[in-house]
Amino acid sequence: MLHAKGYLLFVLHAHLPFVRHPGYSRSFIEENWLNEAILETYIPLYRTYRNLKEAGVAFKITMSFTPTLSLMLVDPYLQSRFRGYLTNLIQLAKKETNRTTYDGHLNYLSRKYLGHFEDTLEIFESVSGDITKLFIPFLESGNLEIITSPATHGFLPFYDSEPSIIRSQLKNGRRTFRRIWGRDPKGIWLSECGYFPKLEDYLDKEGFRYFFVDTHGVLHGHPKPMFGVYAPIEVGHGVFAFGRDTESSKQVWSAIDGYPGDYRYREYYRDIGHDLEYDYIKPHLDSNGIRINTGIKYHRITGKSSYKEYYQPDWAMEAVGSHAGDFLYNRVKLAEHLFTVNKQPAIIVSPYDAELYGHWWYEGPQFIEFLFKKMHFDQNIVKPILPLEATRVLPRVQSVKMQMSSWGENGYGDVWLNGTNDWIYGHIHALSIDMHHLAHEYKTNTDPLINRVLKQMGRELLLLQSSDWAFIMKTGTMVDYAVRRTNVHTNLFMKLKSMLNPGPIEEDILKAIEDEHNVFPDIKVEDFL
Repeated sequence: MLHAKGYLLFVLHAHLPFVRHPGYSRSFIEENWLNEAILETYIPLYRTYRNLKEAGVAFKITMSFTPTLSLMLVDPYLQSRFRGYLTNLIQLAKKETNRTTYDGHLNYLSRKYLGHFEDTLEIFESVSGDITKLFIPFLESGNLEIITSPATHGFLPFYDSEPSIIRSQLKNGRRTFRRIWGRDPKGIWLSECGYFPKLEDYLDKEGFRYFFVDTHGVLHGHPKPMFGVYAPIEVGHGVFAFGRDTESSKQVWSAIDGYPGDYRYREYYRDIGHDLEYDYIKPHLDSNGIRINTGIKYHRITGKSSYKEYYQPDWAMEAVGSHAGDFLYNRVKLAEHLFTVNKQPAIIVSPYDAELYGHWWYEGPQFIEFLFKKMHFDQNIVKPILPLEATRVLPRVQSVKMQMSSWGENGYGDVWLNGTNDWIYGHIHALSIDMHHLAHEYKTNTDPLINRVLKQMGRELLLLQSSDWAFIMKTGTMVDYAVRRTNVHTNLFMKLKSMLNPGPIEEDILKAIEDEHNVFPDIKVEDFL
């Protein structure tokens, strides 16, 4: 590896909760979370990686695919749902190319959307709907490092009193990764970057060598890290923690100063699903007829008022180039300064939710492409790097003990434990203790039907532990769905438990539950010991 004064560790965290509801007369709007992410983030990121590779750019990006997301991406039912979703959008875009002939610019935009959707479908079908296959070549070439997360994105600091939760989340996270990606993950994205002391003991036992935390997780460590967040720290057992660089995060994330707020970028909140006449758009809505985003958006941010002008793609690309250059310029200045002070290269960790790039910030994938092209062709001060490479290019890595932290609002656990959602944890802990006891009680069981009941109880318990339900309750969006999912998994766990005692096992009901919540096919009862 060429020596540099600094290294950029660029991290994308791709996650969605397990949302799969086959067999219902009405489709679930929440299933569109996956459809939108595939269309607007995952396939656009694939295009970015492909373009970089074709341009000869030696890019390096670390990307997590959570187990629930990975399982949804390879699920035939959800693949068919996306195929139908995209076919519907292509039909709508064709209608739009006819409707907008009265305005040359609108017609130009509608034709761009049509081409975009058709190209997306072509890419999707090139891998028979399994888009995980799109990323494996970049993984094998060393441009992309893919990592996992706890099984259902459970917020682990809340469960340190019940070790079986930690173990089952980590075991199923690792096992699912191997099933889908064909190898063991080197690192893990801790859900919400949630760390608590001694978590490294569990990580080491499962073979994880690194994870990521927010800035204060490292800076509040003991002893105080000599290089701050600009070098990984060893936290025990040869497990490394990487702390987030505040400034590189702020430049993208900040609602006030962040790049995505530039007035030239596409406006997320103006969509023809809400703007056009209902009778015109109705045939392209879900079966319940509720207006939803279609992904066809004709306006740019323009300003802070409700007045919006038409989107100008060339202006947006000009902004992308400027922002990518500014981002790199600031990383170069930081690296030069830190190299002078610390006498060793700085490791600059820039982690983001993957869905920011493309879904929320339409031009985000192009930003990544421009950034890595500029890093490759325009300078040699800052180079991209992968996590374990970072531990090898530094002459010194300090051992530090950390305290609990997260990257959520206020930096700890407030988002996932407050007056809107605290009621769920009584269920989670009670059912987890039940599962732990049952795993012991039946650890010598040889009856395959009993084993199926216990495995499905484990699946319902893991799904119940997802941090997404508490987060949704806190933010106040789709709260009914989050409450319903919490209650459904709790009630199904109790129903399955009743099949064991007093019995009998109702195989038809068991099969129906297995068919709907078919997550973690490799789950083991002993995961909960």
